[in-house]
Amino acid sequence: MTKLGIIGAMQEEVETLLEHMEEKKFTDRTSTRFCEGKLSGLDVVVVQCGIGKVNAAICTQILCDCFGVTHIVNTGIAGSLCADLDIGDLVVSRDAMYHDFDCHAFGYPVGKVPGMDTVAFPADERMMQLAVEAAEAVNPGHTKLGRVASGDQFVANPELKDRIIEITGALCTEMEGAAIAQTAYRNGIPFVILRAISDKADHSADMDYPTFERIAAHRCASVTMHLAAALL
Repeated sequence: MTKLGIIGAMQEEVETLLEHMEEKKFTDRTSTRFCEGKLSGLDVVVVQCGIGKVNAAICTQILCDCFGVTHIVNTGIAGSLCADLDIGDLVVSRDAMYHDFDCHAFGYPVGKVPGMDTVAFPADERMMQLAVEAAEAVNPGHTKLGRVASGDQFVANPELKDRIIEITGALCTEMEGAAIAQTAYRNGIPFVILRAISDKADHSADMDYPTFERIAAHRCASVTMHLAAALL
């Protein structure tokens, strides 16, 4: 039986999901509230993990160990790294990698975690396809499939943006996805990352982000609900 773990970093990224859930039951672990119930008829566990890679990895492992999830989706917002992605557009992960993990002094490419067999953690093929279909249902013609880059930085200047593009070739950048992807990958749990674009990850980001954060987050939550229904 499918049980979907849904992770968002901020309240805005999970509040729509919690509002639409039924049969809700709350459990607190590691100072974080997990909500079990049904969403679009599917058994789910929703958690607001908090910002950053460590928070994201902790909550992903708890979902695996304590709640028995069979699939994981990370929903939220991101900065665009692609000229063709505008605010409100959607990204579905083909894979995810770190842009700020750097052991190149020891011969590893930037982004590679020593001991791992891949630089970028691949999303599940079926979840990826269903997520693209869900995104197209919510915002037709405004979905791209590709890489998500993660790091513990809010990207708001062109120089850093260009460096991340050069290192990763990603479509967007955010602060949790690759940690969730790595944890799911190590646990053998199918996953996909969904992101709605909230800013352009450049000098305009400080201005755009507060304006479009909630709109983008709620759009991504709508995609997540469509994905949950498709996983039934």
